[in-house]
Amino acid sequence: MRVLQALFFPPEQPGGVSSMVPYLLDRFNKRGWEMELFSLPKRIRNKGSEDVSFTTFDWTQYAGQPMVDKYIQTFKDYTWWTKLRIQKSYDLIHAHHPIAALVMKRVFPDTPVLMTVHSSYEKELILNGRIEENGPEHQFLTSLYGELEEHVDQLITVSNSFKKYLSDYVQEPERIGVIPNGFDEKRFRPVQHDTKVPQLISVCRLVPAKGLDTLLHACAELKKKGHKFVLHLIGDGPIRTELEQLAVQLDLYEETIFYGYMLHPEDFMPFFDVFVLPSRAESFGSVFAEAALCGLAVVGTNVGGIAEQIEHGVNGLLVPVDDVGALSVALEKVISDPMYRYQLSRVALEKALKSYSMSRVAQQLRNVYRTYRVERP
Repeated sequence: MRVLQALFFPPEQPGGVSSMVPYLLDRFNKRGWEMELFSLPKRIRNKGSEDVSFTTFDWTQYAGQPMVDKYIQTFKDYTWWTKLRIQKSYDLIHAHHPIAALVMKRVFPDTPVLMTVHSSYEKELILNGRIEENGPEHQFLTSLYGELEEHVDQLITVSNSFKKYLSDYVQEPERIGVIPNGFDEKRFRPVQHDTKVPQLISVCRLVPAKGLDTLLHACAELKKKGHKFVLHLIGDGPIRTELEQLAVQLDLYEETIFYGYMLHPEDFMPFFDVFVLPSRAESFGSVFAEAALCGLAVVGTNVGGIAEQIEHGVNGLLVPVDDVGALSVALEKVISDPMYRYQLSRVALEKALKSYSMSRVAQQLRNVYRTYRVERP
């Protein structure tokens, strides 16, 4: 069976779909499947000129909005690149971005196209202050869910909470499948280590949606209580300078290390003790599963896919969004009691191996793909 995995941009960064799909290809190809990867190179800009229209809504009512115009031009570029580069047929196309899915169905109308919705781009833009809630750009992006439902053969998402979110924008939400992301067990694994001072780590893009300001304030509370710790922040983004200044203001700069962007944080993530990320929204929260597979205790917010991964007090700790006090108390529990921290991390590892292994997601996808198998003459 010939399957094309259609991404948006190349899988250059770790985490989520970028880290999952290339490993899926490896798993499937080793078992005799013909699977390839396709994406739009970042150097491709303003190449496409073909008109864009949708059947479920008129996008031109939102024309003139910077984000909408950029989205439409990228749609045109993806169409141009697809027609230029793909010269063979496939039995199935699995897309991982709305543009990829809609373009593929337009160019190859007779080929089944599946679409996994990995995240809420519009929600992230709102939380990061880039678009207004219920504004024209928000309306444009949410209208795309109905267009996807109209044209692709199967919609899949990564958590039950995100399926519920999508139900407000589609006609038949019950038809949406749920397959959580999977992670290579050989790539994410625990390493035995001994640290005298608890080591906290967070890996994410430095944007408001990730709630790192809340984390710094919570760590300041820990320091006031006399707790020793080191906070490692891996990632880069538009608010890095702001966060560094906040760390100085809170007298945390000596306890906090800003690494910037790192291609493979999983190489040394296992040498830390606690993973913490107080996100304000997460469709799935892949990095929590990755941290659990690395043997870390995990602390997150009670939102989206995070709450589906963590059972509070069993395999991690959950706190309300933007609650500095609750986050500080949760961190105090895990850094002051090594045995409690170990118990949480052990159960988290067991659940991650059972629920989020690459073997598990490959088998689930294999079952879905086979329903679209067409016997060749």
